[in-house]
Amino acid sequence: MGADKDHPYSEAVVAGDLVFLSGCLPAPADVAPGAGRRELLDAAVKTVERRLKSVGGSLDDVIKLTYFVTDIGMREAANEQYLDLWEEPRPARTVIGVAVLPYNEQVEIDAIARKA
Repeated sequence: MGADKDHPYSEAVVAGDLVFLSGCLPAPADVAPGAGRRELLDAAVKTVERRLKSVGGSLDDVIKLTYFVTDIGMREAANEQYLDLWEEPRPARTVIGVAVLPYNEQVEIDAIARKA
């Protein structure tokens, strides 16, 4: 996917046997009005999944994710999501509380994956 003046970055970059994803926000089409924490996290992961697919990868290739959240209370929902999405050993993960995210979103996720 090409960059534009509002988004002058690559969504996914392959470097050797690794894939680096830029921050993934929940796509509006994936979020119902009034969505809860888990729905927002799931929508952001769908964006991760789409970007991985664009370079031939999948969620199974993820080795590290960083969650940026405007409410650190989303950590519990992120833990539930991890249990649902990945078997042991699960990817490494960091959850960071931030004051604000682009487009007033509540979650943004970046990822590192193995190149499939």
